[in-house]
Amino acid sequence: MYPKTPVMTAWPIFGAAMVAYTLFAGNVVAKEVTVAYQVNAKGLDLRQPAGAQRYYGRLKKAAWIVCTHGNRVDLQPSPDRDGCYEKALGDAVRSAKVSLLTQVYLETHTLREAAAHGIDVPVQVAAK
Repeated sequence: MYPKTPVMTAWPIFGAAMVAYTLFAGNVVAKEVTVAYQVNAKGLDLRQPAGAQRYYGRLKKAAWIVCTHGNRVDLQPSPDRDGCYEKALGDAVRSAKVSLLTQVYLETHTLREAAAHGIDVPVQVAAK
């Protein structure tokens, strides 16, 4: 009854990622609402493992927020919270196109999951 369509992008070159979801709000009349959550990479060097790790943590938190409560009390969580979260996170990693971020993602996800989200896996990473 409260479907969410996740759209999450990451723009590390500009220092921010946007997490946005279209969902339905209200109990009486359902209306479509887009929830957006910006993730800042300010102060992080995404060319360094520590910076990529911290940024990935920020993306995970943003994905969780928009797939659950969206920082609003009048929105219902996605009925497939885990699926929503994984899609949002995978889409953000894909759109970032940062090899270290992809490596961090692959520490907890399979190559098959990465492929399902269209994440390009560098050959040297896939060979490990």
